[in-house]
Amino acid sequence: MYACTLLLCYLTGQLLGVDGGGDCQLMVKSISGNVYQAGDVVIGGLFPVHMEAPHPEMEFKRKKVNDSCKIFNQRAYRWLQTMIFAVQEINSNPGLLPNLSLGYLAADTCLAESTTLVAAMTMVTGQDVSLADTDCGSAPTVPVIIGDARSSGSIVVADTLGVFDIPMVSYFASCVCLSDSWKYPLFFRTMPSDAEEAQAMAKLLLLLGWTWVGLVSANDDFGRFGSQMLMEALRGTEVCVAYHEVIPKALFQEVAHQNITDKQWIANDAWVTLGIGKSLYADVSQLRITYNVYKGVYAIAHALHDMLACQPGKGPFLNGQCPDVRRLQPAQIHHYLRRVNFTTPLGERIYFDQNGDPPASYDIINWHVAEGTIQFVHVGHFVSYQGSSGQFRIDMDRVVWGGGNRHMVPVSVCSSPCPPGTRKAVQKGRPVCCFDCLPCAGGEISNEIGSLECVRCPERFWSNSNHTVCVAQQVDFLSYNDSMGMILSIISVAGATLTAATSSTFLFYRHTPFVRANNSEVSFMLLLSLKLCFLCALAFIGQPAVLSCMLRHTLFGISFVTCISCLLSRTVVVLVAFRSTLPGKNLMRYVGPIQQRLGICICTLVQGLICMLWLTLAPPQPAERAIQENQRPKIILECAMGSVVAFSLVLGYIGLLACLCLLLAFLARKLPDNFNEAKLITFSMLIFCAVWVAFVPAYISSPGKYSVAVEIFAILASSYGLLLCIFAPKCYIILLRPEKNNKKHLMTR
Repeated sequence: MYACTLLLCYLTGQLLGVDGGGDCQLMVKSISGNVYQAGDVVIGGLFPVHMEAPHPEMEFKRKKVNDSCKIFNQRAYRWLQTMIFAVQEINSNPGLLPNLSLGYLAADTCLAESTTLVAAMTMVTGQDVSLADTDCGSAPTVPVIIGDARSSGSIVVADTLGVFDIPMVSYFASCVCLSDSWKYPLFFRTMPSDAEEAQAMAKLLLLLGWTWVGLVSANDDFGRFGSQMLMEALRGTEVCVAYHEVIPKALFQEVAHQNITDKQWIANDAWVTLGIGKSLYADVSQLRITYNVYKGVYAIAHALHDMLACQPGKGPFLNGQCPDVRRLQPAQIHHYLRRVNFTTPLGERIYFDQNGDPPASYDIINWHVAEGTIQFVHVGHFVSYQGSSGQFRIDMDRVVWGGGNRHMVPVSVCSSPCPPGTRKAVQKGRPVCCFDCLPCAGGEISNEIGSLECVRCPERFWSNSNHTVCVAQQVDFLSYNDSMGMILSIISVAGATLTAATSSTFLFYRHTPFVRANNSEVSFMLLLSLKLCFLCALAFIGQPAVLSCMLRHTLFGISFVTCISCLLSRTVVVLVAFRSTLPGKNLMRYVGPIQQRLGICICTLVQGLICMLWLTLAPPQPAERAIQENQRPKIILECAMGSVVAFSLVLGYIGLLACLCLLLAFLARKLPDNFNEAKLITFSMLIFCAVWVAFVPAYISSPGKYSVAVEIFAILASSYGLLLCIFAPKCYIILLRPEKNNKKHLMTR
């Protein structure tokens, strides 16, 4: 109310002076404690040199005289001296403000809004008791003010002087409300707002990995708003507040006296000397405020420097006008303050954003407690320029952590970070910082510490045992590099080689009675088909391809049908030859060489027709099949049948001929030994049928490449059975018992 009364009296005096046609009368005199130095441009300064203002006269019956402020504030006096020093330094620098001197008018605000407003109004109106009519409304004595120290005083002055376009640069006001450029368009400050400090604290917690913290604040407006801004800054981060306590300031002082050093405290500059009782000059926090005053004066000086550099006709005002620095208007300096951008002699970049706020810059001070004394050690710095999220520079080697530890950063977490291969699972009913670490499921990975989710591996990939990397799934097929593939290949080639050797033996002894008696033409066809049976096993080894899949079962089916057809032909010849020896029987004319070749060709042609229809309508194709092996997927490369019916027909036709051959051979089992091959054919067919009967359940139950190996084994086993049972006894007689290789022996019963 006192401030409003003063303003009303001042405005009333202005109106009386204008309406009455006389001089403008100064209704309110300045308070005591002003410091003045003349200059071409005089800047104002508001400093709480005293901390208790005189009490106002609330009865309004008389003037209070000889009232002065009380309780000297040496810290604020230093700020005042800093302003004076900065002005003198600028005036002694001919390169900054050439041919222009800077003056100052500083006043004591006594740490009260009323005296702060009176001092500011005094600066704007000047010190003269009366002014002529022509001087009313002219440029104010002070076009710009450094101050105030408090946010509340700055709000009062900004609201009042805003109508006169008087800009002000505060060095200590940190309220976020002053960043409202619509409400306070003329307000600037070199002190970052409380919101920036809260953001810096939040970033420091994240930098140190402290995600589980307690929050303690004072029971005043600063404590409440400060804690609220810190909570807002921590929202959306990984930092959780375990508790929030609001306690009286006296308890904070008691904390300092009790020397609680086993906890790590993070506080703003107001806490640095809380309750320490040391000398004023031990308070390192005041140095930052002193520097803020210094930066504010230099900001105004650089704005004036930019004015002096203005070229007529290219100025920022109407018709390209430049400001008259000797008769400066407040709106003009406000324009240049908005665009100021310079580097201080200490190397710090200074500018103001659209809200009049400076770059956030904070020193990080660490308490070193030793033998009852406290040292404040500068260990780092934080700076956040426009467009950046802020950068810390901390010398960790100089930091003394809670409890006197110098080597290890304290850990403050509710739950330890989840290692790679796991994901976070928030504990029910607890903050997000309290979680369990669950391993990723099969086929999922997490390769970062503290992953929220596991990522599924791409197709044809699977997680490793630690669930940290996606590796290509194992592709399984029977290859030549496998030991099993090598063994089967060797057995197959050995069988083909042995068959070729048998063919060579029969070819070399083709004119002997024994070979001629065994129908050499059918024997060579049988040996050729057996060789193809051995070699077709190689088509089953290796990575499935379109051609190999088509050749596998067709070559296998035709080769075995040709082989069994030859055996069937020989069995029929033996059986008919025996029957022809009986009186009245002349059946040999039906089983001559032409009829044998024709029968073999017809049997083979039927199988060839089945295979041709199979390859035309639904040919086998390479395919992939996924199976689980030891809880890990495996891709099986195989040849899809294409048509199960066609595959069944191929095998069924082979089985039909084999059974027919077995039946006929069984009927001819009692023929004379020297002429009879029926026993050998019977035995070979029994082996053949036994192998393929056992093949079916083994093939179905074998996983992956082992099913292919079972099929190859069945082919090779049945081929070796035929080769050894049919031709081993003959080769034995031809090579080892040549005395039996004669016509006489063959005719003997």
